[in-house]
Amino acid sequence: MPQGPGCKILISLFLWLVSISTAAAHEITPTLASLTFADGRYRIEITTNLEALLAGIGPEHADTADAPGAAEYDAYRRMPPEGLRDALTAFTERLMAGIDIRLDGARVVPGLAETRIPPVGDTDLPRETTLVLEGALVPGSQALTWGWSADFGSSVIRAQSVGGGLFAMWLQNGDRSPPIPVIGAPARSVFQVAWDYLVVGFTHILPKGLDHILFVVGLFLLSPAMRPLFWQITAFTVAHTVTLALGVLEIVVLSPAIVEPLIAASIVYVCVENLMTQRLTAWRPAIVFAFGLLHGLGFAGVLAEIGLGRDDFVTGLIAFNIGVEAGQIAVVLICFAATYLIQRQSWYRRAVAIPASAGIGLIAAYWTIERLGFV
Repeated sequence: MPQGPGCKILISLFLWLVSISTAAAHEITPTLASLTFADGRYRIEITTNLEALLAGIGPEHADTADAPGAAEYDAYRRMPPEGLRDALTAFTERLMAGIDIRLDGARVVPGLAETRIPPVGDTDLPRETTLVLEGALVPGSQALTWGWSADFGSSVIRAQSVGGGLFAMWLQNGDRSPPIPVIGAPARSVFQVAWDYLVVGFTHILPKGLDHILFVVGLFLLSPAMRPLFWQITAFTVAHTVTLALGVLEIVVLSPAIVEPLIAASIVYVCVENLMTQRLTAWRPAIVFAFGLLHGLGFAGVLAEIGLGRDDFVTGLIAFNIGVEAGQIAVVLICFAATYLIQRQSWYRRAVAIPASAGIGLIAAYWTIERLGFV
């Protein structure tokens, strides 16, 4: 195979993509905290990777398999709910120390009212445990703030205030939420809302959206020339923008059990076509548009998990989409940089585009089978 600095960079990039395809199952995802107020009480449902908390694996480890507590983490994942509940009992004091809830600035300690631990399933995938915290509001309480220890990772706080105000925010590095009013919703500037959702959109592509990354890389591999790439990316962008909006508005809703296998299958198709043709076919933009509709529903699922307040809806939706586009553009720029010195060589397709398309296609084929529940 021809060698050169550009070829080595691309090969390294491809090997990195292959390696993180397996690491994706071991990624620590943000904890989701859903806050509601009712009858003079507050209730917070925390959905988290309890095994990672028990094993002391924090956000500094992109892959739990590389963490010092990896063996302990794997043991917890194989543990039935009863055993994990016993482990939680011993960990409760440490857990509550890492949760900082304040009413009008004064720290309060809620009670652990309920624990919902799913049975052992696919141990290659994280298990989501729900912890329900409850406490009484001090008479006259105006606002509550949420804090989640940086040692536990990032968190998304969603709050439903009395009167229908919905608030959602992604917090990192131990950041605290702004005061969340018991009645109404917190006041945040348009810039603050836009920045929060732009960051969420970008990080959903880089580094967390491996399936979307591989789809864009697959489009690039057909031809690094700007014209064919422009038509494909444009079709993909228009399509996912439409279904992102329709999905968030709940006009079009499909189960992730349908969307996720189809997204993986879309990568397979793109890679197979890359192997069969060297040029942009007349139907390729239309096919990419159809696949973009599926990816948009996947993006909508992310926003549905985080939540979009009524007052923040338009700003958050636009900012999230811009973040997604910035992530996709970053992927394309990385591909251009990796292949700049070699993409015009006569051996580029034979030595780089075909092997890379085949490898990505195999990864996506495995995902398709896995997401259909056959492995």
